[in-house]
Amino acid sequence: MTEVGAILLGFAAGAVGGMLGVGGGILFVPALSLVLGQSHLDAEATSLLAIIPVAVVGALRQHGYGNVRWGDGLAIGVLSAGGAVLGAVIANSISERALEVGFACLVLVVAAQLAWRALQSPDPSRT
Repeated sequence: MTEVGAILLGFAAGAVGGMLGVGGGILFVPALSLVLGQSHLDAEATSLLAIIPVAVVGALRQHGYGNVRWGDGLAIGVLSAGGAVLGAVIANSISERALEVGFACLVLVVAAQLAWRALQSPDPSRT
């Protein structure tokens, strides 16, 4: 079941990531933890590796549509590498429960902000 689950998870997360521009933590961590039974720390670490091909393929496809701002994306990517080192150290030094609660709070805040923005501004493509 683990291999079949991983295959299905990979395809579904890739499709959603390509469509909505999300991946890594938002999709992979909960799925790896809830569907494949990984610990939250293992799911975080696995998602960091799994997102690489999704990000590359998705960025190249979006580049074909003229949607990628390469300078901004590369600057964010390079600068966030240092943060990733610090984050990995912190993740390995706090409890599994603290990671789960912190992740859940992050997802809730992001979801609330996205919902708020979507409800406050009209869709320009529908006018």
